[in-house]
Amino acid sequence: MKPSVVNAPEAVVVGPSLRKKELIDAVVQRTGLKKRDVRPVVESMLGVVGEALAEGRELVAQPLGKLKVHKKKTTSSKRILFAKVHQNLPPDPSSASTDDTPKE
Repeated sequence: MKPSVVNAPEAVVVGPSLRKKELIDAVVQRTGLKKRDVRPVVESMLGVVGEALAEGRELVAQPLGKLKVHKKKTTSSKRILFAKVHQNLPPDPSSASTDDTPKE
């Protein structure tokens, strides 16, 4: 068996949390809709996602990615879900083909 080099996992620097208020404000800014129209939709969506994850369902929603609970832990006061998110990487512009002919 030939030895191979294994890349060590990259350290992840955690930034500040995205609060629900900030999420609602960002959706308002991106969509141009009124906050009073956006808030119930975002809150409902978060509720549906939370319930689905608690049931052990996998969420597949691009561009967020695929979110899957891989471990659960229950304490006396809360349920802790350990999840993984798999996201597609954006295409590398340097590898884009300049040839417009269809490939067969």
